[in-house]
Amino acid sequence: MSVASSETDTRERILQTARQIIVHRGYAASGLTEVLKEADVPKGSFYHYFPSKDAFGVALLRRYFDDYLTTMNRIIADRSKNGAERTMAYWQWFYDVQTSDDCQGQCLVVKLAAEVSDLSEAMRLQLQEGTSQIIDHIETLIASGIEDGSISADAVDTNERDLAQSLYDSWLGASVLAKVERAPGPLDRAMRGTRRLLLP
Repeated sequence: MSVASSETDTRERILQTARQIIVHRGYAASGLTEVLKEADVPKGSFYHYFPSKDAFGVALLRRYFDDYLTTMNRIIADRSKNGAERTMAYWQWFYDVQTSDDCQGQCLVVKLAAEVSDLSEAMRLQLQEGTSQIIDHIETLIASGIEDGSISADAVDTNERDLAQSLYDSWLGASVLAKVERAPGPLDRAMRGTRRLLLP
């Protein structure tokens, strides 16, 4: 294995380990010492892979959004389903992720948005960019359903972008409330509302 490949693997291991810890504890409460110990990386080498804790946070979010959008692209590309079915497949995936682990979920946006937006402008901007890309993908799903007739254009009383934004906003809010309640009720209501809005 080349040195460059080994360094990439180590960097990815740090990011994956950090993600598992941070999604449960938050950013500020997750110490670098714990992350590096769990990843089996010497403490002194952290700054070889990341120039600062801010840069590490940005890289963590960038990797999260890359993985998230890869899943969304797979859903969008599934031509065995019509546009409405693909759109609802995305929301079902969102639901499954957020109801995992006693409704504590695995979404770094839900976990970190309020916390890091006040701590790090670089991380806030990465969250803004990543969530904008998610909304782009939701808009694509809705538009494909309208185009193939599986989502009624009459049922959509706004443009696809605003609808995508509104749905994502409501699901993020439902995710926060599900964490508070440790129960899927808010997400169940989001799913019912989305079905009523989108499906004929």
